Amino acid sequence: MTKRNYLKKGTIFALALGLTVPTFLHTNAESKKGKVSITSVQFNGMKTASTIQDMVKTYTTASVDVKYSDGKTRNFPLSYKRLFKSEDKIARNNGEYIAAGTPIDFFGDPIVDKSIPGKPTNFLSDSPDSNSLLNPIDGKLYMVTHYEYQTLDAAGQSAYGIVPASMSLSKMEQDKKTGELKAKEVKKIDFSSVNGLWIPCNGSLSPWNTHLGSEEYEPDARQFETDPKSSARTSTESFAQLYWGDKAKANPYFYGFIPEIKVTKDGEANVTKHYSIGRFSHELMKMMPDKRTAFFGDDGSYTGLFMYVADKEADLTAGTLYAAKFKQTGTQNGGSGNLEWIRLGHSTDKEIKKIIYSGIKFSDIFETSDAPKDGFKAIKQYSYGKTEYLKLKPGMEKAAAFLESRRYAAMLGATTEFNKMEGVTLNAKDKKVYIAITDISKGMEKDASGKDPADDIQLPKIKAGATYELNLMGGLQDSDKNVINSNYVATTMSGLVVGEDLPAADPYGNTANVDKVANTDNLSYSEAMRTLFIGEDSSMHTNNFVWAYNVDSKKLSRILSIPAAAEATGLFAADDRNGFSYIMTNFQHPGDELDNFPITAVNKDELKKAMDKEIGIDKTGGIGYISGLPSFTNLPYTIEKKVEKKPEKNEVKKPVKQPVKKPVKKNEKKK
Repeated sequence: MTKRNYLKKGTIFALALGLTVPTFLHTNAESKKGKVSITSVQFNGMKTASTIQDMVKTYTTASVDVKYSDGKTRNFPLSYKRLFKSEDKIARNNGEYIAAGTPIDFFGDPIVDKSIPGKPTNFLSDSPDSNSLLNPIDGKLYMVTHYEYQTLDAAGQSAYGIVPASMSLSKMEQDKKTGELKAKEVKKIDFSSVNGLWIPCNGSLSPWNTHLGSEEYEPDARQFETDPKSSARTSTESFAQLYWGDKAKANPYFYGFIPEIKVTKDGEANVTKHYSIGRFSHELMKMMPDKRTAFFGDDGSYTGLFMYVADKEADLTAGTLYAAKFKQTGTQNGGSGNLEWIRLGHSTDKEIKKIIYSGIKFSDIFETSDAPKDGFKAIKQYSYGKTEYLKLKPGMEKAAAFLESRRYAAMLGATTEFNKMEGVTLNAKDKKVYIAITDISKGMEKDASGKDPADDIQLPKIKAGATYELNLMGGLQDSDKNVINSNYVATTMSGLVVGEDLPAADPYGNTANVDKVANTDNLSYSEAMRTLFIGEDSSMHTNNFVWAYNVDSKKLSRILSIPAAAEATGLFAADDRNGFSYIMTNFQHPGDELDNFPITAVNKDELKKAMDKEIGIDKTGGIGYISGLPSFTNLPYTIEKKVEKKPEKNEVKKPVKQPVKKPVKKNEKKK
């Protein structure tokens, strides 16, 4: 999930659903009590922000209609409440308190910003992203939060991609009656055992209750090796200098993987980085119900769709990696196609880690040519950005599959034309995966020049993007006719929720229809609510929104508005945490690049002043939640049915006295 030049920035908040205390109905008659069940959940949307006051805040005026099995429907208004800001000094680290969004180095010390001579300050990420609210561990709730990157340094210069990133672990306090959450304790997570943390985008919760993080925009190993002035070299060396104090430790192959966070009963976070999953621009990893199969977002231009099948359940240390070939079948509503899976290879974490620590370079894996040449394959993929001609060196198949996954996939014929592939989520009951394509353009359009190495995807341009639906099934074969050992293989891909570009900006600066999703990014699905939640990463909507899409009624509802020029990130639906339900979501970079929005309906200078006063532009973010819905396990009332009281054993019923008819007098009319 990124914005404009693939940057992301920020604040966090959560939608907590489950704040109604159960009540009970009583009658004088003896009753048979039975719990009701929820038959449907429908969100009632809100209007867009129209005043400066509303454009600078996070708020909702939406509500939810919940229908129960007894036929009753109750309406629950939603409201927003903030918990804390990313700049608040609440994170405990090495005996001191630092801001929640402050990154730490290899030694556990805050990383210092020295951009203003004589005024060193701690770096502070303004871009909190993914939140996983874990299932209770020994009765306690914990939340893992990403701090994706630092937008600006103290001098106001871009700091994106040059500062090591971080995560925090929050111990949550939950009100047993209302479900209200508070961050009782926040700690920074130590990544020193895995060479630090590259840009962590979104994440997910595994079925075995661990947090699966991400490292997107992997540094390009080819440019790192051949061009000392490339961003791949300068960013990786800056990272190493700030993290270890030694830029010679820079290695692009340290990054671009999935870190797994396991929280112990003692509230400690243990980190494992998985190398057998493949190296590309990981937006997030979403596991399927079999605890073995996973799908990924690969963010950027000219990227691929990947699938991983682990050897064992709940064990990501060994498995097989696949890449999809998209075979287009239609162009309407965002387009459609069938998916064929190409096997890249099988490996283990230990094998790939050993290859990395051997000091391998890009030139050890591939030969290159600057022009078409016999024996060389022409490909185009995100990290290099232009057509390149590659030849695999003998015996380097495994290194190519797991260290240069996208390049190797393209060489084997997989499709690397997707653009801004981001969020991924699962509808387990219907056996569907949803994937966000933020922007349908570039590689996803028909190649009018005829110069691209492949042109699998040829769709009409929709800058506002679309959310796609993938159908899953088992018993399928890969491109080599080998059966894929999974019952959750995606077979088709088609548009589900599609944005709409406007021919010109409206008075509020929107260049996409505000009644449709623009630039879908974060996705999260609630099984209990039968609802797909969608967060925007859009420069086409001045205020980004969070949406609720009911997969049965097909109703799309705007349920949250975030500050102007901010990005909605970190959506996470938790249907049951100690009897309460929560939907978490973040926002990043409030007020960022506000000058680029053609706003005329309100005074833009006044809007910027209000934004800077209330939140701060590119400075901080806040965590909170929307309260409203009852729990899906502690329902708000019970059904009470009147039943006839049966006589106890040996109990004799008293005879019922019959009324005596009065005699009718002679000549009296009957009434």
